[in-house]
Amino acid sequence: MIVTEIIDIQTRGNCDIIDITSHVSQLLSKSPVKSGTVTLFIKGSTAGITTIEHEPGVLSDFKELWQRIVPQNISYKHDRAWGDGNGHSHVAASLLGASLTVPFDNNILILGTWQQIIIIDFDNRPRSRQVIMQIMGE
Repeated sequence: MIVTEIIDIQTRGNCDIIDITSHVSQLLSKSPVKSGTVTLFIKGSTAGITTIEHEPGVLSDFKELWQRIVPQNISYKHDRAWGDGNGHSHVAASLLGASLTVPFDNNILILGTWQQIIIIDFDNRPRSRQVIMQIMGE
Protein backbone atom coordinates (compact mmCIF):
# COMPACT_ATOMS: atom_id res chain seq x y z
CA MET A 1 0.00 0.00 0.00
CA ILE A 2 1.12 3.55 -0.71
CA VAL A 3 -0.29 6.61 1.05
CA THR A 4 0.66 10.11 -0.14
CA GLU A 5 0.52 13.17 2.12
CA ILE A 6 1.64 16.78 1.64
CA ILE A 7 3.37 18.93 4.25
CA ASP A 8 3.12 22.68 3.57
CA ILE A 9 5.95 24.80 5.01
CA GLN A 10 6.64 28.53 4.96
CA THR A 11 10.35 29.33 4.92
CA ARG A 12 12.40 32.49 5.36
CA GLY A 13 15.09 31.54 2.81
CA ASN A 14 18.79 32.27 3.30
CA CYS A 15 19.67 28.85 4.75
CA ASP A 16 16.51 28.59 6.85
CA ILE A 17 16.51 25.17 8.57
CA ILE A 18 13.17 23.72 9.63
CA ASP A 19 12.64 20.54 11.65
CA ILE A 20 9.73 18.62 10.10
CA THR A 21 10.07 15.47 12.21
CA SER A 22 6.89 16.14 14.20
CA HIS A 23 4.88 16.76 10.99
CA VAL A 24 6.10 13.46 9.53
CA SER A 25 5.47 11.57 12.78
CA GLN A 26 1.97 12.99 13.14
CA LEU A 27 0.94 12.00 9.60
CA LEU A 28 2.57 8.58 9.99
CA SER A 29 0.70 7.90 13.24
CA LYS A 30 -2.63 8.23 11.38
CA SER A 31 -1.59 6.00 8.48
CA PRO A 32 -3.13 2.57 7.90
CA VAL A 33 0.38 1.43 6.90
CA LYS A 34 2.07 0.03 10.03
CA SER A 35 5.56 -0.90 8.81
CA GLY A 36 7.67 0.18 5.86
CA THR A 37 9.42 3.29 4.62
CA VAL A 38 8.58 6.95 4.32
CA THR A 39 9.99 8.77 1.34
CA LEU A 40 10.10 12.56 1.65
CA PHE A 41 10.62 14.76 -1.41
CA ILE A 42 10.84 18.55 -1.33
CA LYS A 43 9.47 20.25 -4.41
CA GLY A 44 11.62 22.96 -5.94
CA SER A 45 15.23 23.32 -6.98
CA THR A 46 16.49 25.63 -4.22
CA ALA A 47 15.84 23.54 -1.08
CA GLY A 48 16.96 20.16 0.22
CA ILE A 49 16.21 17.60 2.90
CA THR A 50 18.35 15.52 5.27
CA THR A 51 18.70 14.44 8.89
CA ILE A 52 20.72 16.26 11.54
CA GLU A 53 20.83 16.88 15.26
CA HIS A 54 18.60 19.95 15.48
CA GLU A 55 20.58 21.89 18.10
CA PRO A 56 21.96 25.43 17.78
CA GLY A 57 25.66 24.54 17.50
CA VAL A 58 25.19 21.95 14.76
CA LEU A 59 22.73 24.18 12.91
CA SER A 60 25.21 27.06 12.96
CA ASP A 61 28.01 24.76 11.76
CA PHE A 62 25.77 23.43 8.98
CA LYS A 63 24.91 26.94 7.75
CA GLU A 64 28.58 27.93 7.81
CA LEU A 65 29.47 24.81 5.82
CA TRP A 66 27.22 25.91 2.97
CA GLN A 67 28.81 29.37 2.91
CA ARG A 68 32.24 27.72 2.57
CA ILE A 69 31.38 25.25 -0.18
CA VAL A 70 28.76 27.28 -2.10
CA PRO A 71 29.38 30.96 -1.29
CA GLN A 72 26.71 33.52 -2.16
CA ASN A 73 29.16 36.29 -2.98
CA ILE A 74 30.68 34.83 -6.15
CA SER A 75 29.47 34.96 -9.74
CA TYR A 76 27.07 32.26 -10.96
CA LYS A 77 26.09 31.88 -14.60
CA HIS A 78 22.49 31.25 -13.50
CA ASP A 79 22.41 34.74 -11.95
CA ARG A 80 23.67 36.32 -15.16
CA ALA A 81 21.04 34.45 -17.18
CA TRP A 82 18.05 35.10 -14.92
CA GLY A 83 19.05 38.02 -12.70
CA ASP A 84 17.47 36.51 -9.59
CA GLY A 85 20.63 36.19 -7.51
CA ASN A 86 19.96 32.63 -6.38
CA GLY A 87 22.47 30.63 -8.41
CA HIS A 88 24.13 29.48 -5.19
CA SER A 89 20.75 28.16 -4.00
CA HIS A 90 20.40 25.81 -6.95
CA VAL A 91 23.94 24.48 -6.55
CA ALA A 92 23.63 23.92 -2.78
CA ALA A 93 20.23 22.23 -3.08
CA SER A 94 21.52 19.85 -5.72
CA LEU A 95 24.43 18.88 -3.48
CA LEU A 96 22.19 18.19 -0.48
CA GLY A 97 19.47 16.41 -2.45
CA ALA A 98 15.70 16.64 -2.69
CA SER A 99 14.67 13.35 -1.08
CA LEU A 100 15.12 11.20 2.00
CA THR A 101 13.91 7.71 2.94
CA VAL A 102 13.31 6.72 6.58
CA PRO A 103 12.12 3.31 7.82
CA PHE A 104 9.31 2.95 10.35
CA ASP A 105 7.71 0.21 12.42
CA ASN A 106 4.43 0.30 14.38
CA ASN A 107 3.84 3.74 12.81
CA ILE A 108 6.99 5.11 14.54
CA LEU A 109 9.95 6.52 12.62
CA ILE A 110 13.19 4.62 13.19
CA LEU A 111 15.53 7.54 13.86
CA GLY A 112 18.50 7.89 16.19
CA THR A 113 18.04 9.62 19.53
CA TRP A 114 19.43 12.95 18.28
CA GLN A 115 18.35 12.60 14.65
CA GLN A 116 15.69 14.90 13.23
CA ILE A 117 14.39 15.38 9.69
CA ILE A 118 15.04 18.87 8.36
CA ILE A 119 14.51 20.87 5.24
CA ILE A 120 16.89 23.67 4.40
CA ASP A 121 15.84 26.50 2.14
CA PHE A 122 18.85 27.91 0.32
CA ASP A 123 16.89 30.48 -1.71
CA ASN A 124 17.45 34.20 -1.23
CA ARG A 125 13.83 34.94 -0.26
CA PRO A 126 10.94 33.46 1.72
CA ARG A 127 9.09 30.65 -0.02
CA SER A 128 6.04 28.42 0.30
CA ARG A 129 7.37 24.86 0.18
CA GLN A 130 5.75 21.47 -0.16
CA VAL A 131 7.20 18.21 1.08
CA ILE A 132 5.62 15.21 -0.59
CA MET A 133 5.47 12.28 1.83
CA GLN A 134 4.89 8.77 0.52
CA ILE A 135 4.27 6.06 3.09
CA MET A 136 4.96 2.62 1.67
CA GLY A 137 4.63 -0.76 3.32
CA GLU A 138 2.06 -2.99 4.92
